[in-house]
Amino acid sequence: MMAEDNQQDDVEITPGSKEFGKMVFRLNNPVNAENVSVLNYNGAELEQIQDGVYAQPAFVSDDFNLFFIVTQLIGDDWIVAFSKAKIENDNEITDLSDPIPTGEGLNMLGQVSADDANHLLSYFGTLVDAKRGEWRLIE
Repeated sequence: MMAEDNQQDDVEITPGSKEFGKMVFRLNNPVNAENVSVLNYNGAELEQIQDGVYAQPAFVSDDFNLFFIVTQLIGDDWIVAFSKAKIENDNEITDLSDPIPTGEGLNMLGQVSADDANHLLSYFGTLVDAKRGEWRLIE
């Protein structure tokens, strides 16, 4: 008897590739004030910046800033996406860009700091391991 080939769903998409730029990270549960802390990254906490939209810095430097944006982006699905932002007066976040797919944000960060991109990638890996979310390809 031959072993069944189970490869169709488990596409391995390499960070840095064009395909990875089309990946989003979908959370398994809606985010609310009680459970948002499970998504904390690097000691930072997500803050609700408007109803149903949470943000926190993912990477901040003099010339490139990337923020997590957690909100319902695709139907009822809660997505961890990214946004570029300007920071004025050292701590005022202004001009958040439209949400950037998770993979695209990681690719952009990888060009600025591969170490930070890998750190973020392993953060998403821990969320997958904890059954809090999964990678999805957006069509």
